[in-house]
Amino acid sequence: MRIAIGADHAGFALKERLLPTLARLGHTVDDLGTDSDASVDYPPICFAVARAVVEGRADRGIVLGGSGQGEQIAANKIAGIRAALCNDLYTARLSREHNDANVLAMGARIVAFELADAILQVWLTTAFQGGRHQRRLDQISAQEKRCNT
Repeated sequence: MRIAIGADHAGFALKERLLPTLARLGHTVDDLGTDSDASVDYPPICFAVARAVVEGRADRGIVLGGSGQGEQIAANKIAGIRAALCNDLYTARLSREHNDANVLAMGARIVAFELADAILQVWLTTAFQGGRHQRRLDQISAQEKRCNT
């Protein structure tokens, strides 16, 4: 898979930890920043990751911050994004099975490195179940289109 990843200063160390994990798993990664732990605003980074996904330059995206909440919110402002905040294995699995999440958000101040690796692997390997879940995603997409016209 092609993965776009981005983090603010609080998520920088976790991003650096996940880059070799993604490479080891055979994914191509586009690192959209930040490049240090110096303070930066997260919205532009999250918008860039989300746009890479909706424009087809990435299959999925990952956004990282202190709690991951702001990053999830920012990514979800881009039409077509279904960003899920997953700080445990259960939500990572369900975000894919039920919501076909295309962006993963995690909180670097909440999730230990080893757990983040496990969350990432579950999220990348879990398939969308479709069926009744697709009907619900279609409803969300229809609303999104009404709001963006």
